[in-house]
Amino acid sequence: MLDTPSPHTPARAQIGAAAPRFQCRTTLGERSLDDFRGRWLVFFSHPADFTPVCTSEFLAFQAAFDAFQAIRCDLLGLSVDSLPSHLAWVKAIQDTFGTHITFPIAEDPSMAIARAYGMLGPDAADSSTVRATFIIDPDGIVRMSATYPMAIGRNVAELLRTVRALQTSDTHGVYTPEGWQPGGDVIAPALPTGPGPLDPDWFFKTRPLGAKA
Repeated sequence: MLDTPSPHTPARAQIGAAAPRFQCRTTLGERSLDDFRGRWLVFFSHPADFTPVCTSEFLAFQAAFDAFQAIRCDLLGLSVDSLPSHLAWVKAIQDTFGTHITFPIAEDPSMAIARAYGMLGPDAADSSTVRATFIIDPDGIVRMSATYPMAIGRNVAELLRTVRALQTSDTHGVYTPEGWQPGGDVIAPALPTGPGPLDPDWFFKTRPLGAKA
């Protein structure tokens, strides 16, 4: 349930904007976006339960669950499938692969949440092509979004890396270069000022985290 539910709600889940608030049923009980305030959240949709690409992703998300928790980041899955379908799929994953899914999976049968986040167009008949991901910060602000086609699985390690990069950028006021990993050099965002000629590499300078610019 959205704060202002509408089948034609425009896409509002823009980077830097407040994430649309909602309340829904999940495999772990009722959840709302407000429940995750004060922590980071990876909020991701999948086309359907009992599908191979989605199963591979859920196994990977669960394998990385403790790593996400260690950086104060929760996981929340979503699809238009019903809560009974979600529960049956969780049981099938447990029975088949010995993996217990410990993060909640939300139902969205009306597709209201998916539409509010811009996962679907207002006239979409179903969500069969949706594989969207949003990283939401502790203040409820969207910090990253990505959409994959139905046939292509996400990279869970990259999502974990992105949360760590965002946290590092926020904490230290720096940028992170391509492929940055914790412990790697960062970029000071401020351009050099003052008299004298600029260094030839003024537009791209890296330094160890914590070092003076």
